[in-house]
Amino acid sequence: MSQARPGIPLIDAGQDLPAPPPAIRPTRRPALPHRGLVLLGIVLAALNMRVAVAGVSPLLTDIGDHFGLSATAGGLVTTVPLVFMGLGSLVAPRLAARRGTEAVLFGALVLLCGGILVRVAPPVIALFAGGILVGTAIALLNVLMPGLIKRDFPDHVAPMTALYSTTMILGATVSSATAVPLERALGGWQGPFVSWSLLAALSALLWLPHVVLARKGGAPAAAAGRRPARRPGPRLTSLPLAWQITLFMGGQSLVAYVVIAWLPTVLSDHGMDKGEAGLVFAFSTLVQMSGSLLVPVLAGRMRRQRALGAVTAGLMAAGVAGLLINPVGGAWLWAVLLGIGQGGTLGLALTLIVLRTRDAHTAARLSGMSQTWGYLLASLGPFVLGALHQATGGWTAPLTALLLVCCGLMLLALGAGRDRRI
Repeated sequence: MSQARPGIPLIDAGQDLPAPPPAIRPTRRPALPHRGLVLLGIVLAALNMRVAVAGVSPLLTDIGDHFGLSATAGGLVTTVPLVFMGLGSLVAPRLAARRGTEAVLFGALVLLCGGILVRVAPPVIALFAGGILVGTAIALLNVLMPGLIKRDFPDHVAPMTALYSTTMILGATVSSATAVPLERALGGWQGPFVSWSLLAALSALLWLPHVVLARKGGAPAAAAGRRPARRPGPRLTSLPLAWQITLFMGGQSLVAYVVIAWLPTVLSDHGMDKGEAGLVFAFSTLVQMSGSLLVPVLAGRMRRQRALGAVTAGLMAAGVAGLLINPVGGAWLWAVLLGIGQGGTLGLALTLIVLRTRDAHTAARLSGMSQTWGYLLASLGPFVLGALHQATGGWTAPLTALLLVCCGLMLLALGAGRDRRI
């Protein structure tokens, strides 16, 4: 690799921007015990990041009956957190710059615990107010995690992203699968919510040592994470590459939340037993872990991820096309295609945020941009496709629209997967 002589900037024609001045690096890597503690913290935080969203869907009917909610109001129970997962992403990088990444992650887990508990309070307004707190907390975790991985595990970005995204999907799978059994065992829909809040509280407790280390500067990584003077960095909204990654994140999230909201209904409306439709959905969610585990590792070994992105988005497109052609007869096959494709595109989207940026600060900013606009876009998906279904009286038009989104993702992958950095 060519080196720049003092006073002579190094320019790479294959990248969007000139290389920044060399950063001051810590003289040694984080101590192994500290890195192990960070690893445990990342796993526990990731485990919480979908539990309070995915686990609510199986309980929606009972929640609606308890509060006397209409179908539209019941849909807002899951939509409100999703909207604030987008809006909350706006403030995450600034909060981390002021307070430190570790402190904000700890605060996010405390907020998540509190938000989940607020949702079980008697007045119906608490159900939605708690949803706002839950969505905001998840937004902070979503945005800061890629930057934390790039900062503390710079030589293991791809496998750490694979671990993080797979753990996130595992949390969603377990929460959705156990929500109803926990409801029956604990005497009501409030029981699962309380159990999720305990998980968030335990995770917050285990993040306390990170906050202490960061404040005291007890480890080089912590010292590196404390608000050093930084250049403002590039204006991300002016860069096509940043928008390609953002729209790729938003498109894959839109497909994911549409599948969460409507896949069992699509199958049951075509004659499948509701119990089997639920099993197909759970199986598809479980299969996602294979894609989220393998794709980031493969992406980390490639200079360009264009083909990988096109293939994973193509698998989702094939699954949606299958639902259009023969939804019940090939349901288990479509579940496999959708699962691998969804897990793969999620893992790739998170990996691209890290691979396409030069430092942890820029990774956090790009994560904030992509997840702000991405989740706001995703929040429209279930509502718009539901409206299309209601207007047309069938699933052909909604599934066709979803297929077009998957094809758009294949095109976006060609841009976002280029060997360039911000």
